[in-house]
Amino acid sequence: MTDDTEAAPPPLLHERQGAIATLCFNRPAALNAIDVPMAQAFLAAVQAIAADASVRAVVLRGNGKGFMAGGDLATLRADPVQGAMDLLEPLHAGLALLAQIDAPVIAQVHGVAAGAGLSMLLQADYVLMAEGTRLNLAYINLGTSCDVGASWALPRMVGLRQALEIALLGDAFTAEDALRLDLVNRVVPMAELDAATTALAARLAAGPTVAYGAMKRLMRQSLERSLPEQLAAEQQAFAHCAATGDFREGIEAFYARRPAQFNGR
Repeated sequence: MTDDTEAAPPPLLHERQGAIATLCFNRPAALNAIDVPMAQAFLAAVQAIAADASVRAVVLRGNGKGFMAGGDLATLRADPVQGAMDLLEPLHAGLALLAQIDAPVIAQVHGVAAGAGLSMLLQADYVLMAEGTRLNLAYINLGTSCDVGASWALPRMVGLRQALEIALLGDAFTAEDALRLDLVNRVVPMAELDAATTALAARLAAGPTVAYGAMKRLMRQSLERSLPEQLAAEQQAFAHCAATGDFREGIEAFYARRPAQFNGR
């Protein structure tokens, strides 16, 4: 007797290439809309990355025709309140943990980034986007407020007035608009997106990982602190980095007039 049944593909692919970890959203038939299994898989993958000091760069990408088309409406339609809680609890926990790791996070975006997809890319440290990508915060079109940290990130990036326009009108915009608004770092032809991401991830993975983490936290927390508080945080972070082997290597490389060879510790 033969078994014709096939196991469902995993909703998220967690891949490693050297020091680079890639999380690939893998529901291409649904434009990678997040359902509960994907959210749970995302949390588990981020937990594994956070526990692995050998990870020195993280890439977020989507399989198929787009990065991510938001939350799975079938999940929310079946039970709006409980469905939302079951989806957001692991997703938000994963994002909070991802923000705490030292390794830089790169979002590789193409096709479409709507709702939670747009919110997700806002949480990355660096965003590479393909020409032709369409974006839409979209929540208001469904009669709901935002999630996945959009209300935290968007005003910090574009200012309150522009953030409210994007959120309240729910209009689509282009990759070029996103670049103009400082929502992304670079827009490249689709044919060059993979190579550009690989080169950037390799560069960051060869850098001083502890210093990257300190710099990320200082930048992200600066708007909640007074200047004296931020100066104290900078002093503490600098002292922490100064105790690393990477800092000693950076100093020696400077005096030897050679490129530093950082090991992430």
